Amino acid sequence: MELINGVLFHATGASSAALCYTPQKKVVGWSWQTYWLAQALVCWLVLPVVMAFITIPQLTVVLHEAPGAAMIKSFLLGMAYGVGGTAFGIAIRYVGFSLTYAIAVGISCVLGTLLPPLVHGTLGDVLKSNGAAFLIIGIVLGAIGISLCGLAGRNKEKDIEQDQHNTSTFSLAKGLPLCLLAGILSALYGFSLDQGQPIADVAAKYGATNFQGNVIYIFSNSGAFVTTLLYCLYLHNKEKTFGQYATAGGNSLAKNYAMSVLTGFLWYGQFFFYGLGHVRMGNYKFTSWAIHMIMLVLFSAVAGLLLKEWNNCSKLTMRLLILALLVLITAVLLLTYGNYLGGV
Repeated sequence: MELINGVLFHATGASSAALCYTPQKKVVGWSWQTYWLAQALVCWLVLPVVMAFITIPQLTVVLHEAPGAAMIKSFLLGMAYGVGGTAFGIAIRYVGFSLTYAIAVGISCVLGTLLPPLVHGTLGDVLKSNGAAFLIIGIVLGAIGISLCGLAGRNKEKDIEQDQHNTSTFSLAKGLPLCLLAGILSALYGFSLDQGQPIADVAAKYGATNFQGNVIYIFSNSGAFVTTLLYCLYLHNKEKTFGQYATAGGNSLAKNYAMSVLTGFLWYGQFFFYGLGHVRMGNYKFTSWAIHMIMLVLFSAVAGLLLKEWNNCSKLTMRLLILALLVLITAVLLLTYGNYLGGV
């Protein structure tokens, strides 16, 4: 039952992440960097600290006793993840959201899942354990499903460009290296949480139980915030947009801040529920990253359908999307069953 609860918590977190970009559509009169830095302040800096104070008993004692090396590693890997997020955003300009998602998230899914057991030297033992075949097939199918979803999304973008006679800025030569960089560095966030586990272990000793992972976010998320802050400040300086924090078109300033805060809460929600799911995954906790990333893409596609973003697409595009969703669902079921066998 704990395993099922873990998967459901991962589903909740992935759903939150899938919806986190929707408030951006309501933002008016702000550049990307103004909105992005405002929401990053909430999800990367404010909420991790606030939620740690709420959910971690004797937080100051925990931080005093926790190993400094784990804090530093988690923070630096979080910074690398922040660079990956920036590369992801830039790649979208050249190859579109869907193809960027397919390549970057696909790489992150596989690499971020296998990196922790590989570094710890336990991957060989895992491959010999009960349910290992289901785990590997699930991870591979997840990567295939993500790729298919990306191809369907790219077809959707082509259909829209054709229908609206838009001029495409597509450039694989510029976008592909950025997608690869984004995928590799984004995978390091899962590794950041893995390296911060000694901090969570101290929190568990003081009664944090299932909320123990929240203490790691103080370091991993603040690391991501630092790189995000530097890039946004660079864009502000380049485009002279610092004044947007005090102005917006019409009466939109309060709404812009409200949408930024909502985005931050949704974005942080994925980490909060990820932690609750991760502690319930039994012997194969490293598969949390794969389950989360696969569900993230799955629910993002479903959200797009509900928001009617796939209307007027060709039959081929819709068939490809349906196939992708079926493959993603199968991958999650296989990973869940593999985890079940690992606990028998």
